[in-house]
Amino acid sequence: MKQYVVDAFTNRVFAGNPAAICVMDSWLPDSTMQQITSENNLSETAFLVKEPAGYHLRWFTPGGEIDLCGHATLASAFVIMNFYEPDLTHAAFSTMSGELFVERKGALYQMSFPSYQLVPTAVTDEMTAVFGVRPLEAYLGRDLLCVMENEQQVRTCSPDMEKMKHLDGLLQHITAAGQSYDCVSRSFAPKLNVPEDPVCGSGHCHIVPYWQKKLNKSDITAYQASSRGGTLYCSKDGDRTILSGEAVLYSIAEINTGSV
Repeated sequence: MKQYVVDAFTNRVFAGNPAAICVMDSWLPDSTMQQITSENNLSETAFLVKEPAGYHLRWFTPGGEIDLCGHATLASAFVIMNFYEPDLTHAAFSTMSGELFVERKGALYQMSFPSYQLVPTAVTDEMTAVFGVRPLEAYLGRDLLCVMENEQQVRTCSPDMEKMKHLDGLLQHITAAGQSYDCVSRSFAPKLNVPEDPVCGSGHCHIVPYWQKKLNKSDITAYQASSRGGTLYCSKDGDRTILSGEAVLYSIAEINTGSV
């Protein structure tokens, strides 16, 4: 079985967020897909099976299957449009989060994702202990979103991963207004055995709606300030978040699942 590793939300290798993509004729057992994911030890491995209306897409982290992943969806579209159906400009994916669509626009891959509803929550001493500084605001969707005072606090944050496991939310994101970008953010997922997700697409379905309202603007250029770094070009369409980014191939490999 072929596996592609694609760096998403970047135009150069060793940056952005790497995702492993496996396009299969039929589904492997869930346990085998989880073993492949753990062997890869990336934040996401995506598995796809062709269907009449598009592709069925599932995302696995080292800590289990997840309901939504942006960078692995972008990487999946990159693989399909470059190696399987090169004339395709629109890709449809059936997922746990419903039907997702990706459109190729020049060098960008544009995705339409459901936005998470943000519920204000109290800033706690536990959050301060995790991040080393006290957030200005905090919100809950699927994940926890903490708003920091400035970009420097986001970039230099060295969170306590063990304590973070006790915070609310599946993932935990910190964000602040940017100097060269509308916002800068970082994303952490210790509950999924991923200490830091280099560029988190689903996280920006929390982050972008916040900044759209805060800045009173629809178009947001977001930077994920991890050690790898990545840029997302964002807008909104009703209750959906539009995420666009570039992608680049890192590797192609053959996987032996034990049946060869």
